[in-house]
Amino acid sequence: MIPAPTGATRLHIIIGDPIAQVRAPAGVSQAFADRGSDAILVAVQVAPADLADFLATMTRVKNLDGIVATIPHKFACYRACATATERARFIGAVNLMRRSPDGGWHGDMVDGLGFVGAARAKGFEPAGVRALQVGAGGAGSAIALALIDSGVRELAIHDSDPGRRDALIVRLNERGRGRALVGSTDAGGFDMVANATPAGMQPGDPLPVDIATINSSAYCGCVITRPEVSPFIAAARQRGCLTATGTDMYRALERVMVDFLLSKEAPS
Repeated sequence: MIPAPTGATRLHIIIGDPIAQVRAPAGVSQAFADRGSDAILVAVQVAPADLADFLATMTRVKNLDGIVATIPHKFACYRACATATERARFIGAVNLMRRSPDGGWHGDMVDGLGFVGAARAKGFEPAGVRALQVGAGGAGSAIALALIDSGVRELAIHDSDPGRRDALIVRLNERGRGRALVGSTDAGGFDMVANATPAGMQPGDPLPVDIATINSSAYCGCVITRPEVSPFIAAARQRGCLTATGTDMYRALERVMVDFLLSKEAPS
């Protein structure tokens, strides 16, 4: 049970545009309470054009301790951080910001940890597999980094923006781990298929890949939390694939988010 907030309650906000689809406020607020922290997370819809002014104002709110960023603010929020973790610097985006002792923001990007955690919770180990990922934006870049770092043998990336896709591939290959290369909507021959795009949030959205090409033995994961079962996941299940939804990803991510937001560790 989440206690009623008081004037002493520490605030955290999750910002996005749209925002109605997010699942985090209740779960994170409950996790704060379970850890004995008098804090809550509240959803706030902020348009991209208003973000800079909004963040400048929020920095002056003295009882605001943390910000969770979702679509489309992850890259812009990174630029508002005074310090950030190595993975956030690699991607150039954050989805978590916490107040530093000097009043500035320290950022991290943990979407990839949630995606890999959801796969492992379902019994699928990414190490050594061939994976296809659609989407190279903020969440997609974080997931691609986590997949490479978790040991995928080959990661093919498809994105509607070839420049963004190619830049991510180059940076991933500089890590000297698994091989990153250009992908397509053809999922044939892949052990893992990841949808890291918003495709499926709106009625009539096209599927991110050609479902007919997915092998029934492939694992399919998606970042979308609303609808609960995205059209991509529904179609993959019809083919007999092992799947994880965006909500599964969020559940794997929640502990990491709360750990970061409540941490008093100084930025490195």
